[in-house]
Amino acid sequence: MRDPWNDSELIERFRAQARTALPRAPLNSALCASIAQDRSLSSLLGHAPPNQQMPVLLLAAIHFLLLDEPQHPLAAWYPNLTIEHRAPDDPALAETLAAFVHERSPAVLELLATRSVQTNEVGRCALFVPIFDEIQRTVGPLSHIDIGASAGLTTLISHYSYRYDDGPLLGTSDLVIDCTTRGTRTAPVALPTIRAARGLDATPIAAADPTEARWLTACCWPDQADRFERLTNALEIAQTHPPDVRSGDAVDDLDTMVELTDDDDAHPVITTSWVLNYLEVERQEAFVAAVDRVGRERDVTWVFAESPAQTPALDHAEDLASEHTTALTSTSWRNGQRHVQHFGTAHPHGYWIQWR
Repeated sequence: MRDPWNDSELIERFRAQARTALPRAPLNSALCASIAQDRSLSSLLGHAPPNQQMPVLLLAAIHFLLLDEPQHPLAAWYPNLTIEHRAPDDPALAETLAAFVHERSPAVLELLATRSVQTNEVGRCALFVPIFDEIQRTVGPLSHIDIGASAGLTTLISHYSYRYDDGPLLGTSDLVIDCTTRGTRTAPVALPTIRAARGLDATPIAAADPTEARWLTACCWPDQADRFERLTNALEIAQTHPPDVRSGDAVDDLDTMVELTDDDDAHPVITTSWVLNYLEVERQEAFVAAVDRVGRERDVTWVFAESPAQTPALDHAEDLASEHTTALTSTSWRNGQRHVQHFGTAHPHGYWIQWR
C-alpha cells in the first residue's frame, strides 16, 4: 500500500502514465507530464481511496468538470470538445490546466473521494464473443454475469454488432465493434445465445442519468474519438434495453448472482475485464476462491481479461506472469473438475486479439 505521506510515488505514477499513454493518447500524456511537474496537482490524487489512486482518476475528474464548461480555455486542447484543438506540446497547457483545477479544487477533491474509474469499455465485448461462442458449442445457451459492470454496457453483448478481420458482420446493431485477430483460431460466424445478462458493481451507474453518463464519458480518453462514439451509441442502446445491474461486492455477493441464473435454463458465465486490478491481492484471492466454491457445486465458467502484472492471484499463463498486458483466460468447472484455458492476449479496449 502506498505511503500517504510520500507523494513521490504519485508523481512517478503520472510520469509512467505519460509514457504509456503517448502512442494513442497524446493529450492524456501531456496532462500527466504537466501534473507530474506540479506537486500541487499530483498530490490531489492522495485524496482518493488507496485502490483508486491512479492518474486516470484525476484526469477523469478534470474531464468531468470540463465537459460541463466546454467554453473554458482548457477545452481548446481537448479533441472531443474542439475541432481544431491546440497541440498537446503547447507550453500554455500547464498553466491553463493548473488554473482550471485550482479554481475548482473542492469539486475535484469531492470527485476523487467519491468516484471510481469506470470506463465501461464496450469494445471489450469483442474479446468475449469468440470465447462465448466456443463455450456455447459445448454447453448450450449462456447466462452472463459481469462483475464490475458499472452501467452494465458490457452486459449488452447481444445488442451490438461485431466484425472480425474481413469476416461477415455479426448482428444487426448500428454500433459495430471491429476487432482484428492474429493466430489460427476461427472467428465466430454468429452471435452466442445469451438468455439473460446481469451485472454486479459496488457502485452501479444508471446509464439513463445524465450526470452518471457524463462520468462514464469523462473516463474516456479525449484523444480517442472512436471510443467516444461507441460509448455514446451504447448509452443510447441502454435507453431501449436497460441493463440489469445489481449493487454488491464482487466476492461476497457472487454466490447470489449465480443463484439468479437458476431460472434461465442456461450455463452461467462470469466475466471480469480490467476489474480485479482494483482489488488488493487478498481480495483477488478471495474472488478466485469464491468462483471455485461455486464451481464445486455446479458447472460454471469464468472468463477474464485482466493484466497479469496487476492480478497476480489469477491463473495466468506462466509466460505472461508480471506482464503488463491483457490476458484472456477462462476457468471452467464441469462436474466438479476445474480446468484453466489460456486463450491469448488482447488490446485492453478490444481492438485486437492475439490467440495462443
